[in-house]
Amino acid sequence: MSRIGKLPIAIPAGVTVTVSPENVVTVKGPKGELKQAVDPAIKVAVEGAECHVTRPNDDKEMRAKHGLYRALIHNMVVGVHDGYKATLELVGVGYRVELAKPQLLNFSLGYTHPIYLQLPQEVKVETKAERNQNPLVILESADKQLLGQVCAKIRSFRMPEPYKGKGIRFQGEVVRRKAGKSAGK
Repeated sequence: MSRIGKLPIAIPAGVTVTVSPENVVTVKGPKGELKQAVDPAIKVAVEGAECHVTRPNDDKEMRAKHGLYRALIHNMVVGVHDGYKATLELVGVGYRVELAKPQLLNFSLGYTHPIYLQLPQEVKVETKAERNQNPLVILESADKQLLGQVCAKIRSFRMPEPYKGKGIRFQGEVVRRKAGKSAGK
């Protein structure tokens, strides 16, 4: 039995989980509504304040899907109840970010041109730029997958490099540094 898959999902007050006949799980809560299609072989049952995910057999594919769908449903429940938050930090001289319009970020990352990124409506964004501090981009969403995709897209504009440590990184992330060339011998 999958260690993750056999764990029941606790449904907090204010959150409703419904399973349609087509095996689509819908989770509604104060932060929004999320849907996830589940493999027809995997059974999802809501019993009181808990949700259980079961599999029909012990095939390798079923074992993998068992834990996967349980984790996805758990992430949806946590997302609509509490939400997810990610903070990105721009490390580098002259690196800036500003909110050009609602849901439109304008990055200055040392290229010859600015980079604009249109964010999905489900993601709330805030930027902070304080004197003598690295600029921050604070992203919030109920959808963990979408938030991760947006963070990965923003990081791809300027990945942290190992020599000077410049680039876009998560706040608190430690970048492994390299020594570089030694001076002439």
